[in-house]
Amino acid sequence: MEFFVTPLARLPDEGPVEIVERKGLGHPDTICDALAEELSRALVRHYVERFGVPLHHNVDKVLLVAGRARPAFGGGEVLEPIEIHLAGRATVEHKGVPVPVAEIAEKTCRAWLARNLHALDAERHVRIRCLVRPGSSELVQLFGRPGGTPANDTSCGIGFAPLTRLERTVLGLERALNAPAARALHPECGEDVKVMGVRTGRRVEVTVACALVGRHLPGLGAYREAKRALEARARDAALVAWAAGGASGREPDDLVLLANAADDEAAGQVYLTATGTSAEAGDDGEVGRGNRVNGLITFDRPMSLEAAAGKNPVSHVGKIYNVTAGVVSRDLAALPDVAAAECRLVSRIGAPVAEPAVAEVRLRTRGRPVGELSAAVEEILRARLRGAEDLWRDFLAGEVEVF
Repeated sequence: MEFFVTPLARLPDEGPVEIVERKGLGHPDTICDALAEELSRALVRHYVERFGVPLHHNVDKVLLVAGRARPAFGGGEVLEPIEIHLAGRATVEHKGVPVPVAEIAEKTCRAWLARNLHALDAERHVRIRCLVRPGSSELVQLFGRPGGTPANDTSCGIGFAPLTRLERTVLGLERALNAPAARALHPECGEDVKVMGVRTGRRVEVTVACALVGRHLPGLGAYREAKRALEARARDAALVAWAAGGASGREPDDLVLLANAADDEAAGQVYLTATGTSAEAGDDGEVGRGNRVNGLITFDRPMSLEAAAGKNPVSHVGKIYNVTAGVVSRDLAALPDVAAAECRLVSRIGAPVAEPAVAEVRLRTRGRPVGELSAAVEEILRARLRGAEDLWRDFLAGEVEVF
Protein backbone atom coordinates (compact mmCIF):
# COMPACT_ATOMS: atom_id res chain seq x y z
CA MET A 1 0.00 0.00 0.00
CA GLU A 2 1.30 3.41 -0.96
CA PHE A 3 0.47 5.67 1.96
CA PHE A 4 0.43 9.47 2.06
CA VAL A 5 -0.41 12.05 4.72
CA THR A 6 -0.82 15.57 3.37
CA PRO A 7 -2.19 18.91 4.61
CA LEU A 8 -5.87 19.65 4.09
CA ALA A 9 -6.48 23.02 2.49
CA ARG A 10 -9.67 25.08 2.69
CA LEU A 11 -12.74 23.56 4.34
CA PRO A 12 -16.24 24.18 2.94
CA ASP A 13 -17.33 26.39 5.85
CA GLU A 14 -14.34 28.67 5.33
CA GLY A 15 -15.51 29.83 1.91
CA PRO A 16 -18.12 32.45 1.04
CA VAL A 17 -20.61 29.89 -0.34
CA GLU A 18 -21.50 26.37 0.76
CA ILE A 19 -24.17 24.08 -0.75
CA VAL A 20 -25.55 20.87 0.77
CA GLU A 21 -28.49 18.64 -0.19
CA ARG A 22 -30.27 15.62 1.24
CA LYS A 23 -32.90 13.48 -0.44
CA GLY A 24 -35.17 12.13 2.28
CA LEU A 25 -36.63 8.74 2.99
CA GLY A 26 -39.48 8.86 0.46
CA HIS A 27 -37.61 10.45 -2.42
CA PRO A 28 -37.60 8.12 -5.47
CA ASP A 29 -33.78 7.93 -5.55
CA THR A 30 -33.63 7.14 -1.83
CA ILE A 31 -36.33 4.51 -2.22
CA CYS A 32 -34.14 2.81 -4.85
CA ASP A 33 -31.08 2.97 -2.58
CA ALA A 34 -33.09 1.56 0.31
CA LEU A 35 -34.56 -1.32 -1.69
CA ALA A 36 -31.17 -2.25 -3.14
CA GLU A 37 -29.61 -2.32 0.31
CA GLU A 38 -32.52 -4.23 1.82
CA LEU A 39 -32.25 -6.83 -0.91
CA SER A 40 -28.50 -7.19 -0.37
CA ARG A 41 -29.03 -7.72 3.36
CA ALA A 42 -31.84 -10.21 2.73
CA LEU A 43 -29.64 -12.20 0.35
CA VAL A 44 -26.74 -12.25 2.80
CA ARG A 45 -29.10 -13.38 5.56
CA HIS A 46 -30.45 -16.19 3.37
CA TYR A 47 -26.98 -17.27 2.25
CA VAL A 48 -25.66 -17.39 5.82
CA GLU A 49 -28.71 -19.19 7.22
CA ARG A 50 -28.84 -21.72 4.36
CA PHE A 51 -25.17 -22.20 3.47
CA GLY A 52 -23.21 -20.78 6.41
CA VAL A 53 -21.42 -18.04 4.45
CA PRO A 54 -22.32 -14.88 2.49
CA LEU A 55 -22.17 -15.52 -1.25
CA HIS A 56 -21.47 -13.34 -4.26
CA HIS A 57 -24.02 -10.74 -5.29
CA ASN A 58 -24.28 -7.12 -6.43
CA VAL A 59 -27.88 -5.89 -6.65
CA ASP A 60 -27.10 -2.20 -6.98
CA LYS A 61 -29.13 -1.58 -10.13
CA VAL A 62 -32.65 -0.51 -9.16
CA LEU A 63 -34.84 1.70 -11.34
CA LEU A 64 -38.12 3.24 -10.22
CA VAL A 65 -40.53 4.33 -12.93
CA ALA A 66 -43.11 6.73 -11.54
CA GLY A 67 -46.75 5.81 -11.83
CA ARG A 68 -49.72 8.01 -12.56
CA ALA A 69 -51.92 9.51 -9.86
CA ARG A 70 -54.79 11.89 -9.28
CA PRO A 71 -54.15 13.70 -6.00
CA ALA A 72 -57.11 15.48 -4.43
CA PHE A 73 -58.04 17.15 -1.17
CA GLY A 74 -59.77 14.66 1.07
CA GLY A 75 -58.61 11.71 -1.03
CA GLY A 76 -56.89 11.07 -4.32
CA GLU A 77 -56.01 7.85 -6.11
CA VAL A 78 -53.23 6.04 -7.92
CA LEU A 79 -54.24 5.46 -11.52
CA GLU A 80 -51.20 3.45 -12.64
CA PRO A 81 -48.82 1.76 -10.19
CA ILE A 82 -45.21 2.65 -9.59
CA GLU A 83 -42.92 0.18 -11.35
CA ILE A 84 -39.73 -0.97 -9.63
CA HIS A 85 -37.17 -2.90 -11.65
CA LEU A 86 -34.56 -4.80 -9.64
CA ALA A 87 -31.43 -5.77 -11.55
CA GLY A 88 -27.96 -6.95 -10.75
CA ARG A 89 -26.19 -10.23 -10.11
CA ALA A 90 -26.57 -12.83 -7.39
CA THR A 91 -25.79 -16.42 -6.55
CA VAL A 92 -28.98 -18.20 -7.63
CA GLU A 93 -27.75 -21.72 -6.87
CA HIS A 94 -25.11 -23.07 -4.49
CA LYS A 95 -23.93 -26.69 -4.42
CA GLY A 96 -27.02 -27.75 -6.29
CA VAL A 97 -29.43 -25.90 -3.97
CA PRO A 98 -31.50 -23.14 -5.65
CA VAL A 99 -31.86 -19.70 -4.08
CA PRO A 100 -35.33 -18.12 -4.47
CA VAL A 101 -33.94 -14.70 -5.39
CA ALA A 102 -37.12 -13.33 -6.98
CA GLU A 103 -39.24 -14.38 -4.01
CA ILE A 104 -36.78 -12.85 -1.55
CA ALA A 105 -36.64 -9.64 -3.60
CA GLU A 106 -40.38 -9.09 -3.81
CA LYS A 107 -41.04 -9.93 -0.16
CA THR A 108 -38.19 -7.71 1.04
CA CYS A 109 -39.12 -4.71 -1.10
CA ARG A 110 -42.81 -4.75 -0.26
CA ALA A 111 -42.01 -5.05 3.43
CA TRP A 112 -39.73 -1.99 3.30
CA LEU A 113 -42.29 0.07 1.40
CA ALA A 114 -45.07 -0.86 3.83
CA ARG A 115 -42.87 -0.10 6.82
CA ASN A 116 -41.58 3.27 5.65
CA LEU A 117 -44.20 4.96 3.42
CA HIS A 118 -47.34 5.31 5.48
CA ALA A 119 -49.68 6.60 2.75
CA LEU A 120 -48.57 4.13 0.08
CA ASP A 121 -50.29 0.77 -0.35
CA ALA A 122 -47.30 -1.49 -0.99
CA GLU A 123 -49.50 -4.17 -2.57
CA ARG A 124 -51.77 -2.10 -4.83
CA HIS A 125 -49.65 0.93 -5.67
CA VAL A 126 -46.43 -0.83 -6.67
CA ARG A 127 -45.45 -3.34 -9.33
CA ILE A 128 -42.11 -5.10 -8.74
CA ARG A 129 -40.12 -6.85 -11.43
CA CYS A 130 -37.03 -8.85 -10.42
CA LEU A 131 -34.42 -9.06 -13.18
CA VAL A 132 -31.51 -10.27 -11.05
CA ARG A 133 -29.33 -12.76 -12.93
CA PRO A 134 -26.40 -15.03 -12.01
CA GLY A 135 -23.00 -13.36 -11.63
CA SER A 136 -20.08 -13.80 -14.02
CA SER A 137 -17.97 -16.86 -13.27
CA GLU A 138 -14.84 -14.70 -12.93
CA LEU A 139 -16.28 -12.52 -10.17
CA VAL A 140 -17.95 -15.45 -8.43
CA GLN A 141 -14.60 -17.27 -8.25
CA LEU A 142 -12.86 -14.08 -7.12
CA PHE A 143 -15.39 -13.72 -4.30
CA GLY A 144 -14.44 -17.06 -2.75
CA ARG A 145 -10.68 -16.99 -3.34
CA PRO A 146 -8.68 -18.12 -0.26
CA GLY A 147 -5.95 -16.02 1.38
CA GLY A 148 -7.88 -12.89 2.30
CA THR A 149 -10.91 -11.29 0.70
CA PRO A 150 -9.95 -9.87 -2.72
CA ALA A 151 -11.43 -6.64 -4.04
CA ASN A 152 -13.85 -7.35 -6.85
CA ASP A 153 -13.39 -3.95 -8.47
CA THR A 154 -10.85 -1.18 -8.99
CA SER A 155 -12.47 1.78 -7.32
CA CYS A 156 -12.04 4.72 -4.96
CA GLY A 157 -13.73 5.41 -1.63
CA ILE A 158 -13.77 8.84 0.03
CA GLY A 159 -14.70 10.06 3.49
CA PHE A 160 -14.36 13.21 5.57
CA ALA A 161 -15.03 14.50 9.07
CA PRO A 162 -16.34 16.39 10.87
CA LEU A 163 -19.47 17.68 9.17
CA THR A 164 -19.84 21.43 8.85
CA ARG A 165 -22.71 23.26 10.54
CA LEU A 166 -24.64 23.42 7.28
CA GLU A 167 -24.10 19.71 6.61
CA ARG A 168 -25.34 18.87 10.12
CA THR A 169 -28.31 21.19 9.67
CA VAL A 170 -29.48 19.67 6.37
CA LEU A 171 -29.04 16.12 7.65
CA GLY A 172 -30.65 16.83 11.03
CA LEU A 173 -33.58 18.71 9.51
CA GLU A 174 -34.69 15.89 7.22
CA ARG A 175 -34.24 13.31 9.96
CA ALA A 176 -36.32 15.42 12.34
CA LEU A 177 -39.18 15.75 9.86
CA ASN A 178 -39.12 12.03 9.09
CA ALA A 179 -38.61 10.82 12.66
CA PRO A 180 -41.24 8.22 13.66
CA ALA A 181 -42.77 10.52 16.28
CA ALA A 182 -43.08 13.39 13.81
CA ARG A 183 -44.61 11.15 11.18
CA ALA A 184 -47.17 9.83 13.69
CA LEU A 185 -48.17 13.36 14.71
CA HIS A 186 -48.30 14.71 11.16
CA PRO A 187 -49.75 12.07 8.79
CA GLU A 188 -50.48 14.87 6.32
CA CYS A 189 -46.72 15.01 5.63
CA GLY A 190 -45.32 12.38 3.31
CA GLU A 191 -41.87 10.87 3.63
CA ASP A 192 -40.69 12.44 0.36
CA VAL A 193 -38.74 15.30 1.94
CA LYS A 194 -35.88 16.97 0.09
CA VAL A 195 -33.70 19.61 1.74
CA MET A 196 -31.33 22.03 0.02
CA GLY A 197 -29.17 24.28 2.18
CA VAL A 198 -27.17 27.22 0.86
CA ARG A 199 -24.91 29.36 3.05
CA THR A 200 -23.64 32.70 1.77
CA GLY A 201 -21.44 34.21 4.45
CA ARG A 202 -23.50 33.80 7.63
CA ARG A 203 -26.82 33.88 5.79
CA VAL A 204 -28.43 30.45 5.46
CA GLU A 205 -31.30 29.64 3.12
CA VAL A 206 -32.94 26.24 3.41
CA THR A 207 -35.52 25.02 0.93
CA VAL A 208 -37.67 22.08 1.97
CA ALA A 209 -39.87 20.15 -0.44
CA CYS A 210 -42.37 17.88 1.32
CA ALA A 211 -45.09 15.87 -0.42
CA LEU A 212 -48.34 16.51 1.49
CA VAL A 213 -51.03 13.81 1.55
CA GLY A 214 -54.46 14.81 0.24
CA ARG A 215 -56.55 12.41 2.32
CA HIS A 216 -55.53 14.27 5.49
CA LEU A 217 -56.28 17.74 4.09
CA PRO A 218 -59.93 18.62 3.38
CA GLY A 219 -59.11 21.74 1.35
CA LEU A 220 -56.69 24.46 0.37
CA GLY A 221 -57.05 26.17 3.75
CA ALA A 222 -55.97 23.01 5.53
CA TYR A 223 -53.04 22.71 3.10
CA ARG A 224 -51.94 26.25 3.93
CA GLU A 225 -52.09 25.52 7.66
CA ALA A 226 -50.13 22.29 7.23
CA LYS A 227 -47.51 24.05 5.16
CA ARG A 228 -47.09 26.87 7.69
CA ALA A 229 -46.79 24.31 10.49
CA LEU A 230 -44.23 22.39 8.42
CA GLU A 231 -42.18 25.56 7.93
CA ALA A 232 -42.23 26.28 11.66
CA ARG A 233 -41.17 22.75 12.59
CA ALA A 234 -38.47 22.76 9.93
CA ARG A 235 -37.11 26.10 11.12
CA ASP A 236 -36.98 24.92 14.74
CA ALA A 237 -35.22 21.70 13.69
CA ALA A 238 -32.74 23.67 11.55
CA LEU A 239 -31.85 25.98 14.42
CA VAL A 240 -31.38 23.06 16.82
CA ALA A 241 -29.14 21.25 14.35
CA TRP A 242 -27.17 24.42 13.59
CA ALA A 243 -26.57 25.13 17.27
CA ALA A 244 -25.41 21.55 17.84
CA GLY A 245 -22.92 21.81 15.01
CA GLY A 246 -20.21 23.76 16.83
CA ALA A 247 -18.88 24.93 20.15
CA SER A 248 -20.26 28.46 20.03
CA GLY A 249 -23.87 27.43 19.37
CA ARG A 250 -24.55 30.73 17.59
CA GLU A 251 -27.47 31.03 15.25
CA PRO A 252 -26.76 32.21 11.70
CA ASP A 253 -27.15 35.94 11.18
CA ASP A 254 -30.13 35.24 8.95
CA LEU A 255 -31.98 31.93 8.44
CA VAL A 256 -34.50 31.84 5.63
CA LEU A 257 -36.60 28.69 5.39
CA LEU A 258 -39.02 27.98 2.57
CA ALA A 259 -41.34 25.00 2.24
CA ASN A 260 -42.81 23.83 -1.08
CA ALA A 261 -41.52 26.96 -2.77
CA ALA A 262 -43.01 26.10 -6.17
CA ASP A 263 -46.59 26.34 -4.85
CA ASP A 264 -48.97 28.85 -6.42
CA GLU A 265 -51.65 28.81 -3.75
CA ALA A 266 -53.73 31.49 -5.47
CA ALA A 267 -54.06 29.25 -8.50
CA GLY A 268 -54.55 26.14 -6.37
CA GLN A 269 -51.31 24.59 -7.64
CA VAL A 270 -49.68 22.93 -4.64
CA TYR A 271 -47.48 19.93 -3.79
CA LEU A 272 -50.31 17.51 -3.09
CA THR A 273 -50.02 13.73 -3.45
CA ALA A 274 -52.10 10.63 -2.84
CA THR A 275 -49.19 8.61 -1.41
CA GLY A 276 -46.71 11.05 0.16
CA THR A 277 -44.06 10.48 -2.51
CA SER A 278 -43.45 12.05 -5.90
CA ALA A 279 -42.80 8.52 -7.15
CA GLU A 280 -46.56 8.18 -7.62
CA ALA A 281 -46.38 10.36 -10.74
CA GLY A 282 -43.85 13.15 -10.76
CA ASP A 283 -40.37 11.68 -10.46
CA ASP A 284 -38.49 8.52 -11.35
CA GLY A 285 -35.62 7.14 -9.27
CA GLU A 286 -32.38 5.23 -9.55
CA VAL A 287 -29.72 3.83 -7.23
CA GLY A 288 -26.69 6.10 -6.78
CA ARG A 289 -28.31 9.39 -7.84
CA GLY A 290 -28.91 10.56 -4.30
CA ASN A 291 -27.12 10.73 -0.99
CA ARG A 292 -23.60 9.44 -0.44
CA VAL A 293 -22.89 7.00 2.39
CA ASN A 294 -22.93 9.83 4.98
CA GLY A 295 -26.50 10.71 4.00
CA LEU A 296 -25.64 13.92 2.16
CA ILE A 297 -24.86 15.35 -1.26
CA THR A 298 -21.98 17.71 -0.50
CA PHE A 299 -21.10 19.84 -3.51
CA ASP A 300 -18.07 21.40 -1.82
CA ARG A 301 -16.47 18.10 -0.80
CA PRO A 302 -14.72 15.31 -2.66
CA MET A 303 -17.25 12.57 -3.39
CA SER A 304 -17.15 9.14 -4.96
CA LEU A 305 -19.75 8.43 -7.62
CA GLU A 306 -19.97 4.79 -6.52
CA ALA A 307 -23.47 3.59 -5.68
CA ALA A 308 -22.84 1.84 -2.37
CA ALA A 309 -26.38 0.56 -1.80
CA GLY A 310 -26.91 -3.03 -2.95
CA LYS A 311 -23.25 -3.88 -3.48
CA ASN A 312 -22.06 -6.93 -1.60
CA PRO A 313 -20.48 -6.04 1.77
CA VAL A 314 -17.74 -8.67 1.61
CA SER A 315 -15.61 -7.75 -1.38
CA HIS A 316 -17.07 -4.75 -3.20
CA VAL A 317 -14.81 -1.84 -2.41
CA GLY A 318 -17.29 0.59 -3.93
CA LYS A 319 -19.21 0.00 -0.73
CA ILE A 320 -16.56 -1.02 1.79
CA TYR A 321 -14.03 1.71 1.03
CA ASN A 322 -16.54 4.57 1.11
CA VAL A 323 -17.78 3.45 4.51
CA THR A 324 -14.29 2.72 5.83
CA ALA A 325 -12.92 6.06 4.59
CA GLY A 326 -15.67 7.83 6.52
CA VAL A 327 -14.96 5.87 9.69
CA VAL A 328 -11.22 6.52 9.41
CA SER A 329 -11.89 10.24 8.96
CA ARG A 330 -14.10 10.34 12.05
CA ASP A 331 -11.46 8.46 14.06
CA LEU A 332 -8.82 10.95 12.99
CA ALA A 333 -11.01 14.01 13.61
CA ALA A 334 -11.44 12.80 17.20
CA LEU A 335 -7.69 13.11 17.85
CA PRO A 336 -6.75 16.16 19.96
CA ASP A 337 -4.34 17.52 17.33
CA VAL A 338 -6.70 17.10 14.35
CA ALA A 339 -9.38 19.63 13.39
CA ALA A 340 -10.55 17.89 10.20
CA ALA A 341 -9.66 14.90 8.06
CA GLU A 342 -10.26 13.43 4.61
CA CYS A 343 -9.45 9.88 3.54
CA ARG A 344 -9.11 8.42 0.03
CA LEU A 345 -8.73 4.70 -0.60
CA VAL A 346 -8.03 3.24 -4.04
CA SER A 347 -8.37 -0.49 -4.63
CA ARG A 348 -6.91 -2.82 -7.22
CA ILE A 349 -9.16 -5.64 -8.37
CA GLY A 350 -7.96 -9.01 -7.07
CA ALA A 351 -5.77 -7.52 -4.32
CA PRO A 352 -6.87 -8.01 -0.68
CA VAL A 353 -9.52 -5.57 0.51
CA ALA A 354 -7.36 -4.87 3.56
CA GLU A 355 -4.52 -3.69 1.29
CA PRO A 356 -5.55 -0.75 -0.90
CA ALA A 357 -3.25 0.19 -3.75
CA VAL A 358 -3.12 3.80 -2.52
CA ALA A 359 -4.30 5.45 0.69
CA GLU A 360 -4.15 9.20 1.16
CA VAL A 361 -5.14 11.04 4.32
CA ARG A 362 -5.42 14.82 4.38
CA LEU A 363 -5.36 16.55 7.74
CA ARG A 364 -6.08 20.00 9.11
CA THR A 365 -4.18 20.07 12.40
CA ARG A 366 -4.33 22.36 15.40
CA GLY A 367 -0.83 23.70 14.91
CA ARG A 368 1.06 20.43 14.88
CA PRO A 369 3.01 19.49 11.70
CA VAL A 370 1.13 16.91 9.65
CA GLY A 371 4.21 14.71 9.28
CA GLU A 372 4.42 14.16 13.03
CA LEU A 373 1.05 12.41 12.96
CA SER A 374 1.88 10.01 10.13
CA ALA A 375 2.54 6.96 12.33
CA ALA A 376 -0.65 7.44 14.36
CA VAL A 377 -2.69 7.96 11.19
CA GLU A 378 -1.35 4.80 9.56
CA GLU A 379 -2.07 2.78 12.70
CA ILE A 380 -5.71 3.91 12.73
CA LEU A 381 -6.05 3.32 8.99
CA ARG A 382 -4.63 -0.20 9.09
CA ALA A 383 -6.79 -1.15 12.06
CA ARG A 384 -9.94 -0.10 10.20
CA LEU A 385 -8.83 -1.89 7.03
CA ARG A 386 -8.26 -5.11 8.98
CA GLY A 387 -11.78 -4.74 10.34
CA ALA A 388 -13.16 -4.49 6.80
CA GLU A 389 -12.96 -8.30 6.60
CA ASP A 390 -15.84 -8.54 9.07
CA LEU A 391 -17.70 -5.37 8.10
CA TRP A 392 -20.38 -7.44 6.36
CA ARG A 393 -21.72 -8.46 9.78
CA ASP A 394 -22.41 -4.81 10.62
CA PHE A 395 -24.15 -4.30 7.27
CA LEU A 396 -26.26 -7.40 7.91
CA ALA A 397 -27.26 -6.09 11.34
CA GLY A 398 -28.35 -2.79 9.80
CA GLU A 399 -25.70 -0.87 11.75
CA VAL A 400 -24.14 0.81 8.72
CA GLU A 401 -26.05 3.45 6.75
CA VAL A 402 -25.24 3.93 3.08
CA PHE A 403 -27.78 6.59 2.05
